[in-house]
Formats: sequence, C-alpha cells, structure tokens
Amino acid sequence: MSGPKFSVIIPACNAAATLARALDSVLAQTWPAHEIIVVDDGSTDTTAAVAAGYGEKIRYLRQENAGVSAARNHGAQVASGDWLAFLDADDWYYPNRLKWHAEWIARDPTLDFLSGDYEYRDLSGKLLSRSMPGKASGRSMLDKAAGSREVVMEGAEFEAFVADHFGDTHTLSLPRATFLALGGYPLGFRVCEDVHLLTRLVARSHRAGVICEPMAVYLIHNASATRADPVRAQFENVRTLIALGEQAASLPAVVRRGYVTRLRQARLNLAYALVKSGRRMEAVRALMPSLIESPGIASVRNLLSILRG
Repeated sequence: MSGPKFSVIIPACNAAATLARALDSVLAQTWPAHEIIVVDDGSTDTTAAVAAGYGEKIRYLRQENAGVSAARNHGAQVASGDWLAFLDADDWYYPNRLKWHAEWIARDPTLDFLSGDYEYRDLSGKLLSRSMPGKASGRSMLDKAAGSREVVMEGAEFEAFVADHFGDTHTLSLPRATFLALGGYPLGFRVCEDVHLLTRLVARSHRAGVICEPMAVYLIHNASATRADPVRAQFENVRTLIALGEQAASLPAVVRRGYVTRLRQARLNLAYALVKSGRRMEAVRALMPSLIESPGIASVRNLLSILRG
C-alpha cells in the first residue's frame, strides 16, 4: 500500500487486562499499520504472555521499568515506519484512525503533524463525552470545519491548542524524523509529558491536520495516574509545565502565550485540588506564582475564588 508507513507504539506496564483490546483495535485498522511495537515497561503480571499470543503480528520489546515516556521513546528509536502513532494499553483505536490520517498525508505532504477528536468512556463502555466539543480550541476547529471531517489548524489557532489541547496522545500522528529531532517525550515526568512534547512540536510547525470525528477512546478509570491521587497529579502537572517553561523564551509568541495560559490554569487546578483536600493555605501558595508570572485580572480572580472557597 503506497502512502505513509505507520509504526504504532504501545507502552505497556502491567497491562494484561487491557492489552489485547488495544492490539485488536490496531490490527482491525482499515489502513494497516506498518508495524505494531509493544514496549513492556517492566511488567510483573502476564503482559508478556498476552503479547506473545499475537506472535509475529507484533514486535515485543521489554525494558526495566523506566516510565511511559521512556517506553514510547524506546519504541520510536527502533521503529522502521516513517510516521509514528501511539496508543496506551488501556485505550483503543476506532477502525479508521490510521486511514483518515494516512490518506490526508498522502494528499498534503505539507502537514507537519495531525491530530483529531476522541471519546471518553468508562469501564462499562459508557460514552462520557467527546474531546473537541469540550475544549475551546476544539470548538473553534469544529466551527471552522463547518461540518467537514478535515480542517487545517495554523497560525494564531495554535495558541488555544497549546493552552488546552483537544487531541490526546492516541490521536497524534507525526513523522518519526520530527519526533527524534525533538528528543521524544521528556523523561522523569508521570503527568503532562504529552503536553511537553506537543508544545515543542507546535513550536516548529506551520500546518496541522485535524480530524473532527472520534478516532479513538480514552478510558476513564480510577487507577489512572491523574485520578488515583488528584493532588499529586496536579503537582506533577505543574512541575512538568515549569520544566517546559525553561524553553519558553525560545518559543514563538503564539505558542508562548498558549503556554502561559496553560500554566496559569494548571496552578489553579492544583489549588482547587488542595482546597478539596482541606489544604486552603497551600492552595493560596500554589496560586501566588501566577500573580507574578501573569499579573492581571484573571490571576486575581483565580486567587479570590480560592480564598472564598
């Protein structure tokens, strides 16, 4: 099949219960993946056995536990496709996920990367919401698309995307060469590592393709990194963004504004999580940097909302 060759990378850590569903969804693609790479990040359950059941349909790699970013980066290093797509082991693709991106790439090689809509579902399979209608950046793209499945994001539109992006890891497609040039996902972060990569990707991009129909499912469950310990997750979110901020001065103005907005919102989310756990003074301290970094009505309003409870 002519066109882009997708290497689909699936990091898996103790994912025996969900890995088969993820793999089956990639194998069912209407545009076949060039290869499927499962990177076992030090699992202690039967993840390896589940992967072995797929034989030569997949490529299985194992590493000592080093985190999801290291696992994705490992897969990208050994991939032989010219484009990369990612899928966490507890999520799954819809059948046209690769096809919609691949056919567009073949028609328009000027696209720097592609993204798209996805659904949130719970453990019972119940649909909770869609990503694009729930984010300001997504609604803007839906309005621009005016009912079309495809829409191009460019220029000033990247600001809102960086501030609160609608496309998650499993709907991102980018050239392998670009991923490697960016250095991949940042190591040492458990939350928001996707935003770190995405912001750096946007900073070097001019045009991005967006699919306005659901391409995949993001599973909501209490064992996820963001839900098992909400306060810790929000601390990690802010920590990752602060690390990204070390590069803020070199970011294009549009991207930098989006980053500043995202960091301010992350500090507010941390403050809300602290208030809910009865730690109001810590919440106030968490917001104080926003008054220095982004002085203005928005930061003051956020602080007052925390003080009022």
